Amino acid sequence: MRWLFSLLLLGLLAVVEAASSSGKKLLVVVEELADKSKYSKYLGDLEGRGFDLTFESPKSEKVGLFELGERAYDHLLILPPKSKGLGPQLTPKLLLDFINAGGNILLTLSASNPTPSALVSLLLELDIHLPTDRNALVVDHFNYDTLSAPEKHDVVLIPRPDALRPDVKNFFGGDGKSSELIAFPRGVGQTLGNNSPLLTPILRAPRTAYSYNPKDEVEGVDDPFAVGPQLSLVSTMQARNSARFTIIGSAEMLEDTWFDAKVKSSAGQEVKTANRAFAKEVTGWTFHEIGVLKVEKIEHYLHEGGVKSNITNPKIYRVKNDVTYEIELSEYSWDHWAPFVPVTGDAIQLEFSMLSPFHRLPLVPSTTTTNSTIYTTTFKLPDQHGIFNFKVNYKRPFLSNIEEKNTVTVRHFAHNEWPRSWAISGAWPWIAGIATTVTGWLAFVALWLWSKPVPGKQVASGKKAQ
Repeated sequence: MRWLFSLLLLGLLAVVEAASSSGKKLLVVVEELADKSKYSKYLGDLEGRGFDLTFESPKSEKVGLFELGERAYDHLLILPPKSKGLGPQLTPKLLLDFINAGGNILLTLSASNPTPSALVSLLLELDIHLPTDRNALVVDHFNYDTLSAPEKHDVVLIPRPDALRPDVKNFFGGDGKSSELIAFPRGVGQTLGNNSPLLTPILRAPRTAYSYNPKDEVEGVDDPFAVGPQLSLVSTMQARNSARFTIIGSAEMLEDTWFDAKVKSSAGQEVKTANRAFAKEVTGWTFHEIGVLKVEKIEHYLHEGGVKSNITNPKIYRVKNDVTYEIELSEYSWDHWAPFVPVTGDAIQLEFSMLSPFHRLPLVPSTTTTNSTIYTTTFKLPDQHGIFNFKVNYKRPFLSNIEEKNTVTVRHFAHNEWPRSWAISGAWPWIAGIATTVTGWLAFVALWLWSKPVPGKQVASGKKAQ
């Protein structure tokens, strides 16, 4: 019974400590600890999912993203500061170093507190642009909450976006019904650069929304910062090392007030907000709770005549060999690893390349285990010797990057591996010609050796008569 109790205890601890696939140490930067009460539900959800939260002021001497050259925390959450600076431990360079070291950052903004210049510089490094007017916020005169903002129209109501991956439940979206609305109160919109493939918007503004400074006396603007879908309300950036950075334009949407609050659209529809579920999905993606892929195992081997070789991952192959390549992939889903399945219409590809691909083949699922899927393909090596690479380069929005490369040598045929001439049908005319020549020559020699001289007149020997 003791071993059974120990097993149950270990299972319970595993459930309690289940958190991100990359760690559970989370630093929450909040200027005043009294502001924690505003986000009690949101922070409680994080603790309930197993994160170890540490609260520090941005200017505290205890704040340090690195310790002895290593990351001191796995994730960073920055709530809107009220001061103009973040202190010497949260400079743009240190924040970029944190991302380069594999750390994840969730940044929240608020129109009530102007964004510090350090964060503006950081966003510019990532090609994310904020309005030049620090007091600008997003307003919409058609899609707003008539209960809390009947005159200012600065609480924008946005339908919860459909799932970006329909085969995954609760992955950035609900059921696509218009009854699910997200309240975006007094938020700051961003524009994303067109030259960065790493940036992806999660939540865009409605077509009738625009950026506006409520302190201006005019009711509208002639030259707005951006309008409609040009404004991204929640934006993400996934670095090449799969570290994630998310910016939420409205920190108020994470407050307890807007979690499951009742809102009423201008069309008269009164529903509860989906802010809590949406915040869980955005935070879960940022902190590596969902959308994380892992390569469990890679194997390649000879597959001659339909028989698998016992030697896996050899360093040398021969031209025209039949080779099988296998890669085992898993996806982290909140608290466990599950088999990875791409969305419908998508495919994982294998490239067999030297300087350029000689083969580009789809990998098809062959075996599914409890927590992984094995993708495989079989092909014939090209008739070219040299140094080749098995390469899988799978990069999709909202999924961590997979870039695997295995180098092998492909040699030419050895002298004893070439087929004999009589096994090549195209050589038969030349073999027949050689056989004919040899046979004719032997016949001629035999005829010449065994032929008798022609009988003729014999001349007597002696002196010539004078």
